[in-house]
Amino acid sequence: MTEHNDSLGKRYKYKLLTNLLGLLINLFTQAIIPRGLGPKAYGDFNFLTNFFNQIIGFLDMGTSIAFYTKLSQRPKENGLVVFYLYFSALASGITLIFVLITHLSNSYFSIWPGQGIFYIYLAAIWGILTWFIQVLNKMTDAYGLTVPSEIARMIQKLLGLILIVILYFIHRLNLVNFFYYNFAILIFLVIGFIWIIEKSNYSIAENWRINSEQVRKYFYEFYEYSAPLITFALVGLIVGILDRWLLQQFAGSEQQGFFSLSFQIGTVCFLFTSAMTPLLMREFSIAYANRDIILMVHYFRRYIPMLYSIAAYFSCFIAVQASTVVHFFGGGEYQGAIIAVMIMAFYPIHQTYGQLSGSVFYATGQTRLYRNIGILFMVLGLPITYFLIAPEGYLGLNAGATGLAIKMVALQLVGVNVQLYYNAKFLGLNFKRYLGHQVISVGSMLVIAWGTVVSINQISWMNQHMLVSFLTTGFIYSLMVMGLVYKYPILFGLNREDIVALVKSVREQLNN
Repeated sequence: MTEHNDSLGKRYKYKLLTNLLGLLINLFTQAIIPRGLGPKAYGDFNFLTNFFNQIIGFLDMGTSIAFYTKLSQRPKENGLVVFYLYFSALASGITLIFVLITHLSNSYFSIWPGQGIFYIYLAAIWGILTWFIQVLNKMTDAYGLTVPSEIARMIQKLLGLILIVILYFIHRLNLVNFFYYNFAILIFLVIGFIWIIEKSNYSIAENWRINSEQVRKYFYEFYEYSAPLITFALVGLIVGILDRWLLQQFAGSEQQGFFSLSFQIGTVCFLFTSAMTPLLMREFSIAYANRDIILMVHYFRRYIPMLYSIAAYFSCFIAVQASTVVHFFGGGEYQGAIIAVMIMAFYPIHQTYGQLSGSVFYATGQTRLYRNIGILFMVLGLPITYFLIAPEGYLGLNAGATGLAIKMVALQLVGVNVQLYYNAKFLGLNFKRYLGHQVISVGSMLVIAWGTVVSINQISWMNQHMLVSFLTTGFIYSLMVMGLVYKYPILFGLNREDIVALVKSVREQLNN
């Protein structure tokens, strides 16, 4: 396999195709999993897995981003890969030892309120497998093996859909089996990625040794890159765990389930734009290594406003249709999640900006500035979380899942725009122009979505057929947004030439 010469466009198409397939599959699985598990078990799963995501994120300390950036620049350097895989194994061992210590000391009762130790071990293994897959995926992207790796992900998603449907219909979808289900599809993808790498020109199977000199070299190289992020990772660990811990402690597993459903629905909106994040990071890294700031500016101008608008297109519609979406995905048991879903629908919009804008910090080595911005908003966010979630007797608003959703969306909006300000300054771009684009893009699509829903709801028979109403509204909304983009392409970060080329391409495909 020598797909390392594939263009950015081709690699993005395969990433996007996988995410489109993932969207369709997620629509099915997210309608099955919350129903099958129920709010409590669904909340427990997400509480535990989020905890170990935070632990792994701390042990990572930005090293996986450094690894991806450096491997993109030096893909033939086998020692770099071996060193990082050994580091990953060490971090995984530390995670399991931590769980063992909490088990033996019985401190897990306080750390994970209301959770059994067996589930805690399962969640730790889940976190390790998930991180290892992310490392392997970064390797395939850095090597330019995006196309075959995305094919492997497509197969994995289809396999996962089949397994979850079987579990649901034979009434075996419980918390234990759901963990086992995740293990099966994660291990499948691990094997797939390893096979792809070994069949390429970048096999490392023949040489797993690095000498002490190489270890010192790579240690200091990663330390120099990631040292500014150690404090950031520590604060992120504390805040990330306490956000969910406070929700679990004050509101319980059911509210945890409501928030988890709102977060998962928001993730669906993020699928389209997340495909581009690692690819753009690779291009930014290569361009900066070549000191080609003009090319970095081109990528920033070309893709970031467009991907922001794509995320806004989905998010605005989901926000307006929150009650219908909750009915489809969760059913009657999740009616308490409607407001949280409405708010969290906006989370992917600036999550897109945050990841893409953050990739510039990583690619250019500005990790110290990235750390300072991140720490500031995480520290500000913790008392806000407490105030919104704590009961009235503890001087809080007792807002549960809705409160955590408000905090996450509000702080991300402000924090991401602070990042954008510094990136615009570094690249010589007009910050106010990008800020204005955010407001106009979201505002216009939100008005269209709301107007469309109100209009369709005036048709009485539509109210008796929820799915028909939802699809009809979505179709009309999409047509109106396309018309708006055709008239004002700048709303999607495009220009008239882009629209003409797109229309021409569509006509050619239809003629063929």
